[in-house]
Amino acid sequence: MKRSIASVHARRVWDSRGRPTLEAEVTLADGTAGRAIAPAGASTGSAEALDLRDGGTAFGGMDVQRACAAVNGEIAAALAGRDPTQQGALDAVLIALDGTPDKRRLGGNAMVAVSMALAHVAAASQRLPLWRYLAGSRTEFCLPLPEVQIFGGGAHAGRRVDVQDFMVVAIGATDYAQALEWTAEVYRAAGELMAKAGRLSGVADEGGWWPAFDTNEEALEFLQRAIEHAGYTAGQDVAIALDIAASDFGKGGRYRLACEGREVDSDALAEMLLGWLRRYAIVSIEDPFAEDDAQALRRFTLEAGPKVQIVADDFICTNALRIAGAALLGACNTALIKPNQAGTLSETRAALDAARAAGWGAIASARSGETEDVTISHLAVGWGVKQLKVGSFARSERMAKWNEGLRIGEAIGSFALPPRCAFPWSN
Repeated sequence: MKRSIASVHARRVWDSRGRPTLEAEVTLADGTAGRAIAPAGASTGSAEALDLRDGGTAFGGMDVQRACAAVNGEIAAALAGRDPTQQGALDAVLIALDGTPDKRRLGGNAMVAVSMALAHVAAASQRLPLWRYLAGSRTEFCLPLPEVQIFGGGAHAGRRVDVQDFMVVAIGATDYAQALEWTAEVYRAAGELMAKAGRLSGVADEGGWWPAFDTNEEALEFLQRAIEHAGYTAGQDVAIALDIAASDFGKGGRYRLACEGREVDSDALAEMLLGWLRRYAIVSIEDPFAEDDAQALRRFTLEAGPKVQIVADDFICTNALRIAGAALLGACNTALIKPNQAGTLSETRAALDAARAAGWGAIASARSGETEDVTISHLAVGWGVKQLKVGSFARSERMAKWNEGLRIGEAIGSFALPPRCAFPWSN
C-alpha cells in the first residue's frame, strides 16, 4: 500500500536554548514525508510526560541520543507498514510500547515528535495542510487570539521576578493581523520605557524583555504603562494576562516571593492577586497557586473566575482525567493544552475534549524550549482552539508560529478571530 509507513527516523537537533532535542521524520512507501520536533519546558508539572535524556556530563546531561535510538529502533519497527491516517491507533501503539504511566522508558520527547510527525505525513498524503487535515469535517474556521509575553520572569529569566509571564492579549482587535500589529507596538513601547528607566536587562527564554524590577507589581505597572504608551486603552483594546507559575516558588500552601524578600500563605497570595485584578487590566491568570494547593485554586476560582480566565497548567498537565477532576472540584475554568505534556496528539485531543465537556475554555501552548516547528499553530486552527500562547514577539522560534498564522489566514481567506473576544471564553 503506497500510503503505508516505510520508515521512521529521528535525528538530534537543537532548540532555542541551545539544548539538544529530537526531530522525527516519517516517510511513506510513495516517498511522502512529514517531520516534527519535540519542544521542552523549563517550568514543568509533576504529571507531565517525561523526556528521555542521556544524563552524564555532555550538554548538562540533556542529550537525546537514547531517545533517538528508541525512535530508530523499537518505534520504527512497531509502526512499519501501518496506515499513517490512523492517528488514534498509532498513538495507542506508542503508549503500549512504552508501557509506563509517564512515558519515561521511550521518552515523552520521542513519542510526541513521532506522534506529531505522523499527523504531518498523513496530511501530506492527502495533499492537505495540517490545520485542514486536523479539522476533519469542520468547514468554518477562525484564527486564535494571540497571548504574547512582553516581560519574562520566573524560570524563564533567572527568577529576577517571581511571576513567570507578563503577557498581553489584543482583545479589541478586529482580526489576527491587527492583533499582531498592536502587540508589536506594545512590545516596542515596553522596551523603550524600560530602557529609559534603566530597567532593561536583556531578553528572556521566550523572547520577552528580561526585566530588572524590584517587585512583581512593578512589572505590572510598567506593562500597563506600555499599553497606554503604545496608544491603546488598557482593558479595552489590549489587556494583560499573567502566568504566575506558582508551583515554582510554592509548596504546601507557602509561597516564597524571592524578589520581594517575603513568604506568604495561600490566603495572602490570593489577596495580592485579587488586588492586582482591581488595579490592572488583567483578564487571565494562569497557575495562580501551586499544583498541590487545590483548595486555594478552588476558592480563587469561586471569587475571581466569573470575571477572569483562571488557567490550569501544572494542575492538569494536559490530562483528560485531571481536567475532569479539576472541573468537578471547581478549580480553574480554562485548560492550557501542551502536546508534549500529554506525549501524543491523541491524548492532547482527549484533554481538549475534556475541557470542552466541562464548559472550560482552552489555550494551545508552546514551551520555553522551542524550534522552528509550527505544529502548534496548526493544532490551534484545526481543532478550533480560541487562544494561542507561544511566547513573545521576538526570536525566530516564536515568530515562526505567529507568522504561520498569517499564512493559514490567507489559505482560509479570513483573518477573523474567535467570535467572542472576551473572557472567560465560552464554547
